Amino acid sequence: MYKYVIRPLVFLLDAETAHYFSFGMIRFLSRIGLTRLYKRFCVISDERLEREVFGLKFANPVGLAAGFDKDAKLYNEFSDFGFGFIEIGTLTPKPQAGNPKKRLFRLVDDNAIINRMGFNNSGVFDAVERLKKKHRVLVGGNIGKNKVTTNKDAVKDYLICFDALFQHVDYFVVNVSSPNTPGLRELQDKKPLTDILKKLKRANEKNAKKFNTTTKPILLKIAPDLTNDQLFDIIAIIDDTKIDGVIATNTTIDRKGLKSHLTLAEEKGGLSGRPLTDRSTEVIRFLSENSGKAFPIIGVGGIHSAQDALDKLDAGADLVQLYTGFVYEGPTLIKNINKALLEKNTKKSF
Repeated sequence: MYKYVIRPLVFLLDAETAHYFSFGMIRFLSRIGLTRLYKRFCVISDERLEREVFGLKFANPVGLAAGFDKDAKLYNEFSDFGFGFIEIGTLTPKPQAGNPKKRLFRLVDDNAIINRMGFNNSGVFDAVERLKKKHRVLVGGNIGKNKVTTNKDAVKDYLICFDALFQHVDYFVVNVSSPNTPGLRELQDKKPLTDILKKLKRANEKNAKKFNTTTKPILLKIAPDLTNDQLFDIIAIIDDTKIDGVIATNTTIDRKGLKSHLTLAEEKGGLSGRPLTDRSTEVIRFLSENSGKAFPIIGVGGIHSAQDALDKLDAGADLVQLYTGFVYEGPTLIKNINKALLEKNTKKSF
């Protein structure tokens, strides 16, 4: 129904308009109980899908990637579609409008999206107020820096977000890989990245002591455009800083092999969706094999089918996340992935 009725109607709208329209519809359907009804009859719930990763127990390994629920407005409602975890953000200390519109583009011929949103969000403290309500699902907090903050002072922004969210999220993601904030990817270089992660680790220990609780897992989200030498640096940084894992990958600036009209394909921003499928899987495999599976990996990028998810898990991912695939395929994609995992586990048992 989604692909043949709902999606064609939603795709008549501008991409960003459609995003906010969909949010409004999900909120309305939740209020009248239809999302909970969907969960009851359409979501697979099975203890064989449970995963324990970086000390957290996930109901299933399929999550919603950051960027969809930036301001933590519908994380509980999205869990009704069957996600095992929801990642909110990217959040910055101060509210910011993001880049000028038009900034979100569908490349339908490629099953892809280009975005140059620019960390548009209402600010971390606004999101915290919504995160105070009871969570029905594990929630990750994806944090970044404000556009006006220089890279020299970037660590201060990450620390502000970390401290504000500490009591309200289950894990953290450090986003230094978005292509839509000028200069942000420079923070992936070894020296500045190590500095940021070490200071966040210290803040983690300080907050755990302050609130008499355990530390929170810290993950790093990386770009798919890193070279092998840079990926080796990432492995070394994780070993040095002892953070808990990696999310591979963010969107790409590469435009090779796109079928969409040249004018559309050359829009500035990060490309996500089907064209990213193979590269994100390659990065996962590289990190897993060359680190000796030393840390957990969340695989994201171009998951449009159950097989795409299985390929990432086979390459070394412990969990997966959806974004563009969820837009194009709808909530049945979550069910199909979990169903395929159960069928695979059943075959293994014989």
